[in-house]
Amino acid sequence: MKTQNFISKLRLPIIQSPMFIVSNARLVIASSKAGIVGSFPSANCRTLEALDQTFSEITEALGSGKEALPWAVNLIVSKMYARSNDDLDLILKHQPPIVITSLGNPKEVVEKVHKYGGLVFSDVINLYHSKKAIDAGVDGLILVCNGAGGHTGELSPFAFVAEVREIFDGTIIVGGSISSGDSILAIQAMGADMAYMGTRFIATKESDATEEYKEMILNASASDIIKSNKITGVNGNWLEQSLKNAGISPKERGVKQTLGDLKKMIMPLIKQKLKVDFDISKVTAKRWRDIFSAGQGVGSISNVPSVEDLVLELEMQHAKSKSRILKG
Repeated sequence: MKTQNFISKLRLPIIQSPMFIVSNARLVIASSKAGIVGSFPSANCRTLEALDQTFSEITEALGSGKEALPWAVNLIVSKMYARSNDDLDLILKHQPPIVITSLGNPKEVVEKVHKYGGLVFSDVINLYHSKKAIDAGVDGLILVCNGAGGHTGELSPFAFVAEVREIFDGTIIVGGSISSGDSILAIQAMGADMAYMGTRFIATKESDATEEYKEMILNASASDIIKSNKITGVNGNWLEQSLKNAGISPKERGVKQTLGDLKKMIMPLIKQKLKVDFDISKVTAKRWRDIFSAGQGVGSISNVPSVEDLVLELEMQHAKSKSRILKG
């Protein structure tokens, strides 16, 4: 599948980004049927059997091969994720059109996915990681910029896109504070091809976010987003209210974890390698189920529509913004 070919056929150039716990088959299917790219993390499925079933459900709804609507699965390629190779085997079995890699070298994934005609996008947070992914042969780079929900970047999209475009002629996708049609047009204007939108899709009817989570999104503004490495060991953006509810003082934001704290975090993951049935939810349940992640674009979210209605809303905003610029 050629990247520009599928982008030109989309209703809007959006990837509904894969969100831990939140994304599911229902959200992927609704997104792709609405004319954007739906995606989910393979780690959301607690067992390989569940992942196999999820792949089957999606391909049955969206088609397979060259006739499939575009959708993506996110694969953690780090050795710290014990199920990486097994998940990749299922990816090769079901052949999703797009594979998004995180936290590791995507070279092996690129080689195998390209054999069946799929595309590989790799998420990156700086120019160093971008060059590594380019050398591995990826088709696209997802630039995770400052303000993104979940594990976040540090760079402004203005700086990051310009630097990457100098060295890469593939597809550039930008994530970070994009919650409206205006934002989509803005990243296109600066040279990106697609928007990576996660937080806006948390507050949809199809997402697996709890009602409490969705309500917190609706009531939040950018100033309610706390960047901290205290939760997972790397910088992430979190809803301040959820931190308070969990008994965590926002005053501790940004304080580096001690080596001992980091060891406590990663040891359960290492031990999981001894288990055939890898259950990632047991390792991260407290961090993601009780402490809610969100990007700085929450301030423009005021409703919980269906995915179809949301895409229509974004489409109208995008068109209105484009018209305003052309008139100017």
